Amino acid sequence: MPIRKVTIVLLSILLASETYATNPFLNAPNDRPVSAQFRGTEWSEEIKGREIPLTARVITTRLAATAWGAIFKVEFADLKSKAAKKREIPSRYFIVTDERIVLLNEEDNEAAAKKIAAMAEPPEFEPGHVYGIAKGVSVHEDRPWKTEIEVKGDLCVYLSSHNSGHFTKVVWKKGVGLVEYSSGYGAEADGYRLKRAK
Repeated sequence: MPIRKVTIVLLSILLASETYATNPFLNAPNDRPVSAQFRGTEWSEEIKGREIPLTARVITTRLAATAWGAIFKVEFADLKSKAAKKREIPSRYFIVTDERIVLLNEEDNEAAAKKIAAMAEPPEFEPGHVYGIAKGVSVHEDRPWKTEIEVKGDLCVYLSSHNSGHFTKVVWKKGVGLVEYSSGYGAEADGYRLKRAK
């Protein structure tokens, strides 16, 4: 193959890999899984009102890159604590554009991710499924739920709360990704807080 054709092919590959949109809070140069250690606490009625240490390995994998964004899977593996009942945190799938991080909330997220990855444009987003924004502040109310998302310096903080005490908090950091994932149910009946270890 002549050098000119080789150069054109290489440039085409490089440009294709760089065409997808990039979000400052959730991005990856390739599809290799990235693992990070998280530490925090958990509580439940079985633990009797106190918090005990909880650790997890969080694996972030880019499942697909498209011209308009990417799709990521965030897995919570190797959860460890001294609680009698082992905690499980389901994997989360996120559709990411340059402006938003949106929770994929389908019955079969793997199949939905493949379908969305083949789309020429991102799907329409439910406001309540937005978990991150690139800048500014966003407030969404679907009573009795209230969700606030705010970019503060290099952090994007998502906080969704219910008047019964249910909450979900997610913190993204520019150039890093997920740095905190916390969730609770009822008046401290059950929940956990996990933060990326330094």
